[in-house]
Amino acid sequence: MLGLIESSPALTLASAFAFGLLLGSFLNVVILRLPRRLEWQWRRDCREMLELPAEDGPAPPGIVIERSRCPHCGHALAAWENIPLLSFVLLRGRCRQCGATISWQYPLVELVTGLMVMACVWRFGLTWEGAGAVVFTGFLVALAGIDLRTTLLPDQLTYPLLWLGLLASLVTLYVAPPAAILGAVAGYLSLWSVYWLFKLLTGKEGMGYGDFKLLAALGAWCGAKAILPIVLLSSLIGAIVGSAWLALKGRDRATPIPFGPYLALAGWVELVFQPDLLGAYARWAGLA
Repeated sequence: MLGLIESSPALTLASAFAFGLLLGSFLNVVILRLPRRLEWQWRRDCREMLELPAEDGPAPPGIVIERSRCPHCGHALAAWENIPLLSFVLLRGRCRQCGATISWQYPLVELVTGLMVMACVWRFGLTWEGAGAVVFTGFLVALAGIDLRTTLLPDQLTYPLLWLGLLASLVTLYVAPPAAILGAVAGYLSLWSVYWLFKLLTGKEGMGYGDFKLLAALGAWCGAKAILPIVLLSSLIGAIVGSAWLALKGRDRATPIPFGPYLALAGWVELVFQPDLLGAYARWAGLA
């Protein structure tokens, strides 16, 4: 089967897209359930430290075992209701049991993840680099989705992403160990410095520590030379998209906007398309 897929570029990309849809379906579960699990655990830990009685009621559903349910009526989804993209179309965007509207997050995350995984395979092929890029993609989609919903970038995702990047450098999957280590340090300290400078000047917090950790993880995967392009590209995307979002919502510039999704997108572009971007820049600048 693998030989058949490798022999046909079109089948390879189609298989990558299908796998990406399945991965996106799982990432939807992570995006929705992980923050609830973390908040439940934080409340539980705080009550224990304060020597208060534990809260009654069951824990939020886990990420792997519990079946997906309609958030409105609790209807347990059948297998055919969980098919990425297709189920949303067949159900016409509504729960079969209660008729409540299904969030567009589900098909959008599935579609975006499918396209990103397909791009990873198109860029690297069925190689270890391609597999690493798919793992990288999964973490970034989950982090971006959680940050958009909750303004949180959980350590449970940023730290594993950082360590995986450093481990990948041991076999120089993308960058060598010195570049990965320096990238992690430079990524963390660059935003950490901006955070404290902004706080000293304004007395306000301009970003969270999760952004530092995410950029450190991106530096571990992409190397120290990638930090400046990632920061510049994420800032540009954030300025354009954030301004448009504030205008559409009718909110002022004091409204907090999560920066993690823009970092994630810029980091993904840097890892997957860096050679193409450098080549295009060299041609534009007349260096090639």
